[in-house]
Amino acid sequence: MLKGSLVAIVTPMHEDGSLDLDALKNLIDFHVEAGTDGIVIVGTTGVSPTVDVEEHCLLIKTAVEHSAKRVPVIAGTGANSTREAIELTMHAKALGADACLLVTPYYNKPTQEGLYQHFASVAQAVDIPQILYNVPGRTGCDLQNDTVIRLSQLKNIVGIKDATGGIERGTDLLLRVSKDFAVYSGDDATSLSLLLLGGHGVISVTANVAPKLMHEMCLQAAAGNVVAAREINAKLFGLHQKLFVEANPIPVKWALQQMGVIKTGIRLPLVNLSAQYHAVLKAAMQHAGVIESA
Repeated sequence: MLKGSLVAIVTPMHEDGSLDLDALKNLIDFHVEAGTDGIVIVGTTGVSPTVDVEEHCLLIKTAVEHSAKRVPVIAGTGANSTREAIELTMHAKALGADACLLVTPYYNKPTQEGLYQHFASVAQAVDIPQILYNVPGRTGCDLQNDTVIRLSQLKNIVGIKDATGGIERGTDLLLRVSKDFAVYSGDDATSLSLLLLGGHGVISVTANVAPKLMHEMCLQAAAGNVVAAREINAKLFGLHQKLFVEANPIPVKWALQQMGVIKTGIRLPLVNLSAQYHAVLKAAMQHAGVIESA
């Protein structure tokens, strides 16, 4: 079971919108050095909806090869088509990913039975550890806890990224699933609360720009050092908020560009961060200590 701070890593791009694989490799090195516990490639923060299948597989391949087992790689392979999700998951397994992250099938508005059949079909088709991903605020599709419990009985469905931000829902899951089923927070602002309730880690946007602090917060929470974990979270809380002033990953890519880690490339329909948010995000970065104060 993977635990701790798993970064939902950005997909670096050149100014023309083409993939910047060298920058991705540098980012992976940055996270290995910082102690990040896992790399989640081509997820929401990795702008999976704007890359084609060939690019999607290339990003997974690059992450797996460059990480070279220094850190686990979890490949985003979800889709709103069950057939496509199976194909992407097969590719990820063949490329050597350690696990896959499968978002709920967006736009279709399936029933809970349809969601169960979707994830069960992928699990039965591909023998690789699979993590469910529920983010109804983006997908318009909510995977209910009762369905998660059913799915947790399948041997290679090993966890869930719960990005609802609902502590009550997270608590209910933790009380009902087996101890070997991982519950990860997918909401940075409430991640510490879920960790202290027994959550196994966080799949984090904030970890892109503050990987050492996110890793340390997870360590302190797991060790029961509540005061220390709260102190770290206080440094990070501005980032937890301001990295979402516009749709993710617009703010986090801008923040990384300010740190000199990546270029400003981004693909339509996403555009660069609006000027009105530059000052507030920079202030949050300074408070967290990821850039120097003016």
